[in-house]
Amino acid sequence: MSIELVEVVRSGFRECVHRGSAVILGADGEVVVGLGEIHTPIYPRSANKPLQAVAALRNGFAPTSPEELAVASSSHAGEADHIELVAALLARYQLGVDQLQCPSDLPGNELARAELIAAGELPSPIYMTCSGKHSAMLATCVVNDWPLETYMEPSHPLQLAIQETIFDLSGEEEQELGIDGCGLPIVPLSLTNLARAFGRLPSAEPDSPERAVADAVRENPFLVSGTGRNDQRLMSAVPGLFSKTGYDGIYAGALPDGSAFALKIDDGHERALLPLAAALLKRMNTEWTEELAALASAPVFGGDARVGTIRAIPGNF
Repeated sequence: MSIELVEVVRSGFRECVHRGSAVILGADGEVVVGLGEIHTPIYPRSANKPLQAVAALRNGFAPTSPEELAVASSSHAGEADHIELVAALLARYQLGVDQLQCPSDLPGNELARAELIAAGELPSPIYMTCSGKHSAMLATCVVNDWPLETYMEPSHPLQLAIQETIFDLSGEEEQELGIDGCGLPIVPLSLTNLARAFGRLPSAEPDSPERAVADAVRENPFLVSGTGRNDQRLMSAVPGLFSKTGYDGIYAGALPDGSAFALKIDDGHERALLPLAAALLKRMNTEWTEELAALASAPVFGGDARVGTIRAIPGNF
């Protein structure tokens, strides 16, 4: 069962609590800390994106730069740099935006969204947070002469290759697939095996697809997320960290030696993610900088004044 992991304290009063589960693995892949239910498969959601990018590389996708690989692994905010990279990727493989089968959307970044609306632009699949991943998947299909129209089907060669890669990286036994928010199949993983897969990427050989993805993600935290988003903030605070959030309360990350963490917040609330991830990194003996300490104690405001904190519950680690 899950346990209480994060609390919201206002004016000295415990106002809310978030339950969940979390795991830390050592560089050898063994469990160092296990809190709650760490062996039951969950949907990692967008935390699977770097693993899907590894599958694309293993099957012929050839990004022209780490930046392009980063956006292929991203949950981007639809800012100009994100959209330019996605558009260039599509153009290089002679693909059109209309071939993206993710839902149409407006940018997640407030300023980018406002500018688009002011310009009279309509929602488009390219602005959807998963368009980088979908573009890389279509490019992989082009390289292999796989059908483009059905690339989202679970039985498509691309999706079978992704499943094979994720099971290989994680050690997870084959599970029944779900459907992610963008419509693609999602491979379930336990938190333990999600952390294990993440640990294998930054510790892999330098010329491997795994290492290429880890390096691209941690060198380009803005491209993987966006202005002020969790991955940009955490990876900027911890040099060398490779991390990726997933919708509905998922976070996973790994350090260069392969030690790793994964967490799931039961209620899916995003405000619990950074304080808990920071606490896990502290337990992993990460250098405790001012930047990381600030993420570990997010502010609770009353008007313009800080009146409390969002923090991992003391004593769990």
